[in-house]
Amino acid sequence: MSVLIVIPARMASTRYPGKPLVPLKGPDGISKTLIHRTWEAAMAAKGVDRVVVATDDAKISNVAQNFGAEVVMTSKNCANGTERCAEALVSLKEEFEIIVNVQGDAPLTPPWFIENLIDGLKANPLAEVATPVLRCDGKALNGFLEDRKNGRVGGTTVVFGQNKHALYFSKEVIPHVNGPVAPDATTSVFHHVGIYAYRPSSLMAYPHWSAGVCEMLEGLEQLRFLEHDRPILCVEVDAQGQEFWELNNPEDVARIEAMLLKN
Repeated sequence: MSVLIVIPARMASTRYPGKPLVPLKGPDGISKTLIHRTWEAAMAAKGVDRVVVATDDAKISNVAQNFGAEVVMTSKNCANGTERCAEALVSLKEEFEIIVNVQGDAPLTPPWFIENLIDGLKANPLAEVATPVLRCDGKALNGFLEDRKNGRVGGTTVVFGQNKHALYFSKEVIPHVNGPVAPDATTSVFHHVGIYAYRPSSLMAYPHWSAGVCEMLEGLEQLRFLEHDRPILCVEVDAQGQEFWELNNPEDVARIEAMLLKN
C-alpha cells in the first residue's frame, strides 16, 4: 500500500511561537532545528513512499529545503495539522492509500512507532484513522502530573475501549490518578503519541466538519473525528527502552536534549 508522510509545521504555535525552528543539541554536540530532527525521524521509517513538510511559512520552507526535505506550501487558513495534511494531499495531486501525519514537534519518534501504526491500519481494513498510544511508566506519569501541578500542558493522554477504539483524549491526565507513583511502576495511563494514519476519504472529509465543543476546549484536533462519530483505532507501541516526549513548551527543550543524549 502506498504511504505518504506529511509533517505539518507552522510558526504561529499558541504555546510556543516559532517552535519548528528551535535548535536542539544532539549527543554529538551539533544543533539541528526541531523540524529537521522530526524530518530525520520520519525518514527513518520503513515502508514509506514519500515524506513532505507542509507549511505556510517561508522561513520554515527555506530551512527545510536546505536540509534536503521536500516542501509543500499550504495556506494560513489551516486550523490544525490534520487540515494541513489534507491540503497538502490535494496539492500533491497523487493518490496514496495511507497518509501519516507526523507532527512537527516529535523529534524523538522512533521509526517503529510509525511502522507499527501503518501496520495497524493495514490490519484493520474497517478503521479510518489510527494513532499510537504508549503505556506510561511511573516516571512518565509523574512528569505529566508535575506539569499539570505547575500549570503547564504536557503531553496528551487517552482512554480507549476493549476494541481499541478511543473513548477520549485529554490534556489532563486520564484516567484519574491519586498521586505520584514509583518511577518503575506499570500504570494504566496511556500517553497519546501525536501521529495519525488516515484513509484518504476520512482525511479529505475532515476539513468540511465543524469543530466540536470538546475539540475547542481541549485544543485537540483528533477529537473532531470522535465528535463526528468516526472511530480512532489506538495502536499500542513499545518504546523499547527509549524515552519519548514532544516539544510542547520552552521548558521541554532541555528535557528533549537530555533524552536525545540518553537514547
